[in-house]
Amino acid sequence: MATTTSLSKVLLPIFLIILVSALIPQAHSESESEECGSETANVCVNKTKALPLKIIAIASILVTSMIGVSLPLLTRSVPALHPDGNIFVVVKCFAGGIILGTGFMHVLPDSFETLSSICLPDKPWHKFPFSGFFAMLSAIVTMMVDSMGTSIYSRRSKAGVNPDTDGVTATDGDQELAVAAGGHGHFHSQNHQVVKGSGEGESQLTRFRVVAMVLELGIIVHSVVIGLSLGATNNTCTIKGLVAALCFHQMFEGMGLGGCILQARYKFMKNAVMVFFFSATTPFGILLGMAISNTYKENSPKALATVGLLDACSAGLLIYMALVDLLSVDFMGPKLQRSIKLQIKSYMATILGAGCMSLLAKWA
Repeated sequence: MATTTSLSKVLLPIFLIILVSALIPQAHSESESEECGSETANVCVNKTKALPLKIIAIASILVTSMIGVSLPLLTRSVPALHPDGNIFVVVKCFAGGIILGTGFMHVLPDSFETLSSICLPDKPWHKFPFSGFFAMLSAIVTMMVDSMGTSIYSRRSKAGVNPDTDGVTATDGDQELAVAAGGHGHFHSQNHQVVKGSGEGESQLTRFRVVAMVLELGIIVHSVVIGLSLGATNNTCTIKGLVAALCFHQMFEGMGLGGCILQARYKFMKNAVMVFFFSATTPFGILLGMAISNTYKENSPKALATVGLLDACSAGLLIYMALVDLLSVDFMGPKLQRSIKLQIKSYMATILGAGCMSLLAKWA
């Protein structure tokens, strides 16, 4: 724990210095400014027609986001979809593929495209792969947060208090699940009782809760950036294509997050808060973009650098979470290792999920 904390003290200032230096306005020539162009030169730009489209986008994205993230939570009473069942494992792998496809096919390419814009000065933006660097750095920081969060949860649980159950001791039989401490507990998700003497499933609830929180953080950052870009533009051609694509995008991504929230076994209020934040962030970003549309210039160096770096950080987080905390946990776990048939089904589900998000990259 001390080593991880000291490492974070070293990396965080470096991260902030790079970010601040990257956002310092750079001078660029008039010819570059002319090449960048502006929205006003586009025949699709119409502020009056764009407003109702943005309102439709807010309502439709909000509804589809709520449906997507709530679906796993509402279907948990169905026996076939119980977290212990094979079907849930397959669905979770599908969701992991969606998150992985979002990071690789949507967020990371957007960052590369944004930071390679001719509107940015040649130095330093075109001389160094900032997108890949910040994605890598974000993955490392996510691993640190993941590890530290798990340590904090485990230590608090070892002291006999579950941080998400209002101070009730971990040994109470009416708890949703308790967290194993020191490798001496095993938890059965059907009767919610502690079974001593087995290392299988050690600290699973802790991992699920940390994963759900960190994953939602990464998705929220990406969602705000998407909403901001949509809300700030008055290009009706762009908005029309994005609305339908983003609805599907948010629904699929919400299903992935909803599965993680379900496994975290939070109380109703925390579930509701996490569902709300996921559902509201993209509409909030659209409203924010509409509010600053008169001053926000999407082709300005500051805007491009900020959006590009945020996308890179979000991509690194999503890719790490999908591969490490969602897919590898299941594929290397005892349930899939015992069944080649279930492994094949899970692989197919993962490819299908990643394929769906790759297909959506054609429009969004």
